[in-house]
Amino acid sequence: MSVRRVAPDLHAADPTEAARFYADVLGFEVVMDMGWVATVASPENPTAQIILMSEDASAPVRPDLSVEVDDVDAAYAAVQRQGAEIVHPLTDEAWGVRRFFVRDPDGNVVNVLSHR
Repeated sequence: MSVRRVAPDLHAADPTEAARFYADVLGFEVVMDMGWVATVASPENPTAQIILMSEDASAPVRPDLSVEVDDVDAAYAAVQRQGAEIVHPLTDEAWGVRRFFVRDPDGNVVNVLSHR
């Protein structure tokens, strides 16, 4: 399994407005905006991203961090072997990702995903 991208998930009361701020002030591009979540990325380095969320559409909590991997099923199996707390089970989401949330030893919630 390899990591493809890592992005912080920041709370935003209005993700669209927050994305516009990062675009206008720091030169990010808005690469996704679903209303409740927006993602901005560097035009020069598209894996340099910030995810802005008001809520999570299908999970009980907002994650603190998103990690995209090439094999989310292998990552899920590794988390289960370790016995870490799974906050949101492995799920195929309507917006094209397969993901789960795990809590790290310090309580941070990590969204581990692969695009389908």
